[in-house]
Amino acid sequence: MTILDFLIDPLRLEFMVRATATTLIASVVCATLSCWLVLIGWSLMGDAVSHAVLPGVVLAYIVGAPFALGAIVFGFIAVALIGLVRDTSRTKEDAAIGVVFTTLFALGLVLVSVTPSQVDLNHIIFGNLLGVSRADLVQVAVLGAIVLVVLLYKRRDLTLYAFDPSYAHAIGLRPRLLGATLLGLLALTAVVALQAVGVVLVVALLITPGATAYLLTDRFGRMLIIAPALAACCALIGLYASYYLDTTSGPMVVLANGVAFALAYLGSPRHGLLTARRRRLNPEGHDHSHPAV
Repeated sequence: MTILDFLIDPLRLEFMVRATATTLIASVVCATLSCWLVLIGWSLMGDAVSHAVLPGVVLAYIVGAPFALGAIVFGFIAVALIGLVRDTSRTKEDAAIGVVFTTLFALGLVLVSVTPSQVDLNHIIFGNLLGVSRADLVQVAVLGAIVLVVLLYKRRDLTLYAFDPSYAHAIGLRPRLLGATLLGLLALTAVVALQAVGVVLVVALLITPGATAYLLTDRFGRMLIIAPALAACCALIGLYASYYLDTTSGPMVVLANGVAFALAYLGSPRHGLLTARRRRLNPEGHDHSHPAV
């Protein structure tokens, strides 16, 4: 088999074409948002929202509404409940997030177990990438485009909010509104990734690409390029690996992202573990220049 045959063979199948398009869109959108989530320290919030949408999806199925609508509604409910518990009790934010997202996720699991369905609702939990329909692909593309447009349009304000909310407020921006915007985009993005990898693995797409890019560069502008590019490459690698090794597609995509992070963790030119060890063994050759901002 030639390299060209290797690349083209999976794409002769229509379901693989849809799966590839869906995964690329979801990966790029998640990776772009993940840059801000990693910078602000909202990794756990990404985990919370991605799991909390499950009951919304099941309830949407029960009433015959679009899955995306139920997921978005419960994404916002989760964020509101976390804020309410945090602001009206002694509970700290991380504990509030843990309580809310585990409770809502458990509610979703209960609803899945008791809902008679001709559709295997477990695909919502674990993903069903190879079963993506044309309608699903259109939904992912539309929601993904909305998220990307808003992120790119507000990128300067969101970046300033991430670095220094107090200064953002001082120059006339509204940090609370910017935070709410990010949380809303997080809920939409969770719906986008839901089609690709399911509820359980959404958080990996929302965090790993940004964390990997964060190890590779000190410039946020470069992060916004590196993270989506890496995520797209990992999406293709994961899909092709799942096709030729006959394994589950969603987890293979996530595994590829995990391998990319491990490589960056070990070999990043500035922040890698092996690089730091070489500097300790050879302090004379250490570059004392400050990282770019």
